[in-house]
Amino acid sequence: MLMKKIFIVIAAAFISLTAASAQSAYSYEKFVSSEGQSLNYRLLEPLKVEAKKKYPLVIFLHGLGERGSDNEKQLFHGSQIFLNPSNQEKYPAYVIFPQCPETTFWAYDNIPASFEDMTPAENMTIVFRALKEMIDEYRAMPTVDASRVYIMGLSMGGMATYDMVARFPEIFAAAIPICGAIKPGRIAAAKNVKFRIFHGDADFTVPVECSRRAYRELKAAGADVEYFEFAGCGHGSWNPAFNMPDFMEWLFAQKLKKNRK
Repeated sequence: MLMKKIFIVIAAAFISLTAASAQSAYSYEKFVSSEGQSLNYRLLEPLKVEAKKKYPLVIFLHGLGERGSDNEKQLFHGSQIFLNPSNQEKYPAYVIFPQCPETTFWAYDNIPASFEDMTPAENMTIVFRALKEMIDEYRAMPTVDASRVYIMGLSMGGMATYDMVARFPEIFAAAIPICGAIKPGRIAAAKNVKFRIFHGDADFTVPVECSRRAYRELKAAGADVEYFEFAGCGHGSWNPAFNMPDFMEWLFAQKLKKNRK
C-alpha cells in the first residue's frame, strides 16, 4: 500500500512538472477579431525562426473540459508532443492552442442534442469566426507556409475540426479529428484534405459510429483518409493516438497540391 501511495505521488508530481513545462514554453496570447470577439490562445514558435524560411501552422482544438478564460487548461492534452526536443528539432512549426470560452461550443451554438442531427451554426459562431480570422492572419505571415496548415482536435475539438475543414477545405493540408463527429453528408466536401481519424470502440461519450461514418463518407468521396480504432478504449482515444510512432511524421509530411489555394 505504501509503494502504491509513493507511485501516485510521483505520478502526480510528473504530471505537474510536464504541465508546468508546457505552460512556460507556450506564450500567452490574445486575438481580437474584426467583430471585437476576444480569443485567448497559447503559441509555440519554432526554436529558431529564419526570415527566409517558411514553417507549418498547426491548430489544436481542445475538448469540452478545457473551456474557460484562464488561457491554460487547453494545454492539458496534446501540448507535450510538440515540446519533445526531437520533434521541435525535426518539425519546427507555429503551434496554436486556442481556448474556447466557457459558454460556447466551438462550431455549434449549443451542445448538439443528437449525433445524427448536428446542425451547424449557419454563419459560424462568433468564436469560430474569430478562430478562422486568426488562422487567416497567421497564414498570411511571411514565415508561415500556407501550403502546410494542419488542424486537429479531440471530442468537442474533433467536431470543430470536421466543421472547419468542411467549410474551408481549400486551406488545410491535413486534419486529425479524434473522437469527433459531424452531421452525415457534410464531410465529403473536404475530400481533398488528408485525414487521419482516431476513435475508441468503447467510447460512450461520442459513439464510435460517428468516426466510422465519417471515414466511410470520405472514402466514398475519394479522399486520402486513414482510420484507427482502438479496441477497448473509451473516450480518451487521444492517448493512444498521440503515441502512434508516426503521428508527427505523417502530419508534417502533408502539403496542399499546387492547384489548390
